[in-house]
Amino acid sequence: MRLKKITKGLFIIIITGIVLLTYSFLETKWIKITHVSIESRDIPRAFDGKRIVFVSDIHHGAAMSIERVKKMVERVNNLQPDIIILGGDYISLDEQYIEPVFAELSKLKSKHGVFGVMGNHDYFVNGDLSRKMMVLNGIKQCDNESYWVKINKDSIKIGGVDDPGGSTPTIDSTVYDVKKKDFCILISHRPEYIKELKTDLIDLTLSGHTHGGQVTLFGLWAPVLPSDNSSWASLSLTKESQKYSYGLTQPQPNMQSYITSGIGTRSPHFRFFRRPEIAVLELKRK
Repeated sequence: MRLKKITKGLFIIIITGIVLLTYSFLETKWIKITHVSIESRDIPRAFDGKRIVFVSDIHHGAAMSIERVKKMVERVNNLQPDIIILGGDYISLDEQYIEPVFAELSKLKSKHGVFGVMGNHDYFVNGDLSRKMMVLNGIKQCDNESYWVKINKDSIKIGGVDDPGGSTPTIDSTVYDVKKKDFCILISHRPEYIKELKTDLIDLTLSGHTHGGQVTLFGLWAPVLPSDNSSWASLSLTKESQKYSYGLTQPQPNMQSYITSGIGTRSPHFRFFRRPEIAVLELKRK
């Protein structure tokens, strides 16, 4: 009788494990559309109601096929974005994936431009080629660079910082001509850079890199997050690390930050209660 109970218990454990592993694998393909409201008194009238679509960490490679990238591009275009922002890590671990992924990203359509920064994976594989492909395929480079986006007589500033794998991140280009009344967006692939900001001129920061933890405790806690050297061996035991793992936060009184769970994965290629996402940020003037 006791042996039967043990056998039954093992059977239940094995079946449960198979179900959870299957779900974790399928969740990597279950992209959601996340709608986020960004409210600020600095948003100009002409930008009130405009939509920014934010995508990061595509990681095109063996685990993220070009067919899936194509479908993602179609979904983004169907959202009819006013602005598209890309948060880096376009590829996984091989140079052969660089040109195909940017060829697909060249098909992204927005009314006022596609902006992006590089990620640590892009530099790790071939930073020069990735940067070249970004420019050739119509993505405005925001690594330590910035642009004014104008609608009628109103403008907002979009800038970014480079990944430390490429050069020293600096916000000089983004903030040098920005006034406190201007609405300013900063793209930083790694969210930990947000903690170092010592300016009140930035209204919104956008980051990826963490994948939202990728595998979480039923969406409540991300046990493991990439550390500053992008290793996944960093236990996220503090409230501070969880604050910069996923979602909308307010690290400063007048600055909001959105950290996306991204599109792709890195090994192990599973997700658990942290679905991949396309973030739609709607600007609302207070």
